[in-house]
Amino acid sequence: MKFMRLGDPGKETPCVLDKEGAARDISGMVPDISPETISGLMEAVSRYDLSALPSVGQDGVRIAAPVSQPRNIYCIGLNYSDHAREAGMDIPEEPILFNKASGTYCGPNDPILYSPKMTKLDWEVELGIVIGRPTLNVSKTEALDCILGYTLVNDVSERSWQLERGGQWAKGKSFPNFCPTGPWIVSGDEVGDARELPMWLDVNGTRMQSGNTATMIFDPATIVSYLSEFLRLEPGDLICTGTPPGVGAGMKPPVWLKVGDTVSLGIEGLGSQQQSVEEL
Repeated sequence: MKFMRLGDPGKETPCVLDKEGAARDISGMVPDISPETISGLMEAVSRYDLSALPSVGQDGVRIAAPVSQPRNIYCIGLNYSDHAREAGMDIPEEPILFNKASGTYCGPNDPILYSPKMTKLDWEVELGIVIGRPTLNVSKTEALDCILGYTLVNDVSERSWQLERGGQWAKGKSFPNFCPTGPWIVSGDEVGDARELPMWLDVNGTRMQSGNTATMIFDPATIVSYLSEFLRLEPGDLICTGTPPGVGAGMKPPVWLKVGDTVSLGIEGLGSQQQSVEEL
């Protein structure tokens, strides 16, 4: 099942896609796809004949982020073995955890905002995990049942703030619109094995990243179980699971985004995104 939200900010309509790809309005079941409604979302939708629900036009309509606003955005660093080698860093023995501020969260095609104080703006295509229920101290076997579904994320990063200004990585990860998410949340039964998904990212039409979740060091079940040892994951929480090689910082010489650039990215089965870099 694919969930999405359509409409301008503050006027989004919660939808599910039917087998033909038409968006069906589910606002009669839930007021929105939000942390408050996610726990019962699958059960509520499964009771309805989707073809009988109102259709919502998609042409020319903004695609919103698929959850109204997650309470928490967690990220796993250096989680692809080939990206760790690209960065010249050791493969971590345990997942590296950091946060993105909630204000980074935005729609999949909303612009990447460029501050005049930025000098090393970078991209990262990532598999996102959306949590479906409160999750604390779960085993790897139990972890997949705690996942509502998967989504596409661009973990936008300002490397000079992340790596050259001291402190934790969150500093370079938390500017507004640094977490384009969507277009959909795709349920685990439809995704199948999330450990074997091709992924890609282009800048101005040139392929920069071409990878596969098969090179993840820690798979989704491991990540969810691991995080639940230290904190309670809440419905709607987003976990960004790391990126394959091909980031701008790994180029020789490095390549950074500038105003006017276009970033396009996708993961097989999870859709695609496109952002323009716009001056703040």
